[in-house]
Amino acid sequence: MTDTNTADAENTLILEIEHGTVTIALRPDLAPKHVEQIKTLARQGFYDNVPFHRVIEGFMAQGGDPTGTGRGGSELPDIEAEFSSPQTARFLRGTCGMARTSDPNSANSQFFIMFAPAPSLDGQYTIWGQVTAGMDAIDKIKRGAGMSGMVPEPDRIKSLKVAADAA
Repeated sequence: MTDTNTADAENTLILEIEHGTVTIALRPDLAPKHVEQIKTLARQGFYDNVPFHRVIEGFMAQGGDPTGTGRGGSELPDIEAEFSSPQTARFLRGTCGMARTSDPNSANSQFFIMFAPAPSLDGQYTIWGQVTAGMDAIDKIKRGAGMSGMVPEPDRIKSLKVAADAA
């Protein structure tokens, strides 16, 4: 996405973390409700200083819970699942997906960014974006321990902004 017209800027996120700047192309074609929720939360500053509380080497980095426990979320309502068929979109390196409980319609504010492909997630979690630049910064996020991947003293999101709003 090198075109910086208004539509692209409205569907691009700029994620600032201590390791650098990450650009994420949003996928309203796959998950319009999820994209709208993330943009709303980003515009409210919800994600600023929120930790990447669960990070599993070779799998993914998860953030979006202000409590850092994996059980928190925003005050906005949960979102119904918008799963993609594996023929349409897959969980690959840099794919951004929505975290949820065992209830498929429980996504709220928590999201994850894939370090590597995970075919087991295809069609089971909502894909809402793709990292287009800065994956090297994502690779440097502090990893958690054990199977839970919970991170003591985790790296934090400095800011998450919609590119159209960033001046």
